[in-house]
Amino acid sequence: MNITQALAHSQTLGLDRLEAQTLLLHALGHNRHDRAWLLMHGLDEPALQALQAFDQLVQRRLRHEPMAYLTGVQEFHGLPLAVDPRVLVPRPDTETLVDWALSLGLEKVRVLDAGTGSGAIALALKHAQTAWHVSALDVSMDALTVAKTNAQTLGLEVNFILGHWLDNLQERFELIVSNPPYIAMADPHLPQLVAEPLQALVSGADGLDAIRHLVSQAPSHLTTGGWLLLEHGFDQAPAVQALLIQAGFAQVQSRKDIAGILRCTGGQWPEVK
Repeated sequence: MNITQALAHSQTLGLDRLEAQTLLLHALGHNRHDRAWLLMHGLDEPALQALQAFDQLVQRRLRHEPMAYLTGVQEFHGLPLAVDPRVLVPRPDTETLVDWALSLGLEKVRVLDAGTGSGAIALALKHAQTAWHVSALDVSMDALTVAKTNAQTLGLEVNFILGHWLDNLQERFELIVSNPPYIAMADPHLPQLVAEPLQALVSGADGLDAIRHLVSQAPSHLTTGGWLLLEHGFDQAPAVQALLIQAGFAQVQSRKDIAGILRCTGGQWPEVK
């Protein structure tokens, strides 16, 4: 079977054409973006081992396993991150949180990424602002292992902390950011996400348990004028705004993601009057 035939067969099974090309390039050991190479070598017949590897990848994708797990990499804010089933796949929507944090105009500050997963947010912030002292916290040692590997690969110095949200932290920060779990337990979309770690997705009956926890804890861990920025679900902005206002935050506002959906909400801890 040649390359053109292998791609055509995968598409008859229901695989998207671009995904088929990416997976075949990965199975062949080529750059996953080099689709021009496939066109130039359509009549080449790969080794049986490569075709078998491709078939296995196709079957996994048809079972809705994320592409990032199959190729082992996901780009986030311009950085290539290693990912696997120990961590949530970073989404482009989350770049909204990073962009907001960078737009605050903070200089040499202490920043905490709570629930770091693959390290995406923390590493993107450190890459953009090398003077920032960035810490990344997660309750999962497996997740921290992935994040540390990404930091080492990218040559970025980040302080990693094992812990449940802000429970045992003593330090105060000028900025706390988080992409916490925010999906409700009964959300109908959950079956499509079975390959990803459930604890990084689901947070109580309404999806807001982790956000409530962070909002209640943050004032004890923010400096005066410090910011708390949170990612949340497509319809949760009003509820998160209400939580922040009730907790005493000022400048409460939301930001839209690339699809125009209110995806992040945050506020500033005010000066004591």
